[in-house]
Amino acid sequence: MITSMTKTKEQLIIENEELHSRLTEAEEALSAIRSGEVDAIVVSGTKGEQVYSISSAETPYRTFIEEMNEGAITLSKEGIIIYCNQRFAELMDEPIGRVIGSYFRRFIVPDEESKFDKVFARQTFNKNKTLIVSLINSLYLKLSFQLLPAYLKGDYCVLVATDITKIKKEEEKLLELHRLLEQKLNVIERLRMQLIDKKIDNEVEINKLKTANKKLVKEISRLEMAQAELKPTHAF
Repeated sequence: MITSMTKTKEQLIIENEELHSRLTEAEEALSAIRSGEVDAIVVSGTKGEQVYSISSAETPYRTFIEEMNEGAITLSKEGIIIYCNQRFAELMDEPIGRVIGSYFRRFIVPDEESKFDKVFARQTFNKNKTLIVSLINSLYLKLSFQLLPAYLKGDYCVLVATDITKIKKEEEKLLELHRLLEQKLNVIERLRMQLIDKKIDNEVEINKLKTANKKLVKEISRLEMAQAELKPTHAF
């Protein structure tokens, strides 16, 4: 009887310690939530772990995404836009309701679709990738790819799209100026070579004339000497 009572007491002590531990964890979790140290909690249930966001923490982030100057897009693994902010819809010059649900690649010029597909297919969780694409509406976007963590339950990719059209236009102008400058330099180089060739030709001609003049001088001298020898001598 004493052994049975001692065992029950030990069980109560263990149970009491476990309850204290759980109570401490719960109080710490509530304290973290109240202080804003966490913005989501993970709850284990019959359907596995579920992530619940805390609205007070989610709202500032959602507001930031909606108001930021860059386009924000969430893509499914098939490349379908399942979310975008208003800025991205403005960049596409289409209503947001028409943008969501469409394939992202339909906005890209056909020649660059394969480039996008290649980068999109090779994403990893631990490395961000970037890509510059031109769109059918003549804009240029710099895309930053990031896969969502696995605990968010989905093979989704987040894209941040930055409009770099002005930068690309300036770059194209500089490249065109560089091309024109190279053309002018090539023309100048050809003219320089022609001048050098002409100068060489002139020097050759001058040397020929000098040689011919020397021969003429010698010939004149010889003729003058011969003429002097042919003059009659007078006797006194």
